[in-house]
Amino acid sequence: MLSIRPLTTERWRDFESLFGDRGACGGCWCMWFRLPRATYEARKGEPNRRGMRELVEADQPVGVLGYLDATPVGWCSVAPRDQYQRLRTTRMMRSPDALPVWAILCLFVGRQWRNRGYATQLIRGAAAYAAQHGAPAVEAYPVVPLRGAIPPVFASQGLLASYLAAGFREVGRPSESRVVVRWYPEPGS
Repeated sequence: MLSIRPLTTERWRDFESLFGDRGACGGCWCMWFRLPRATYEARKGEPNRRGMRELVEADQPVGVLGYLDATPVGWCSVAPRDQYQRLRTTRMMRSPDALPVWAILCLFVGRQWRNRGYATQLIRGAAAYAAQHGAPAVEAYPVVPLRGAIPPVFASQGLLASYLAAGFREVGRPSESRVVVRWYPEPGS
């Protein structure tokens, strides 16, 4: 069972350790959805790492880390949807209404820890973290594999099965391979 902790300045080295020199995937550092495309492309690598660090130092909610004992094994981004600039123009991830949801847009589990159910635990932890910060709902945009397994880089928003196992339910299907799901906190939680 993972212990889930928000990314803070005290946990920054754990985040760097998990993401490695390449920033998880091609210098992303989980900034892909936070920036306009041209800005993101110009900032790949170290500038994206610094950008994420600045968000963490400003005490912005950016996501949670999953730990096995003291070892960081996974990451799940979660923040208010309006903090992800790219979502304003991405048709496949359009929200079905104007509810000010929080959004999950990235799941990353270290290679040696994959296929153990940790993605579902990270999703649950991210949703609980958002609820603790007043989120009326948490939304995500998982992939539905159409022909067997897909490479992890193409499943960075997670797979539908993981979200369903975490208690999310489908609220939209913009394409055959993309679903919009939501989780609502229990009243009084």
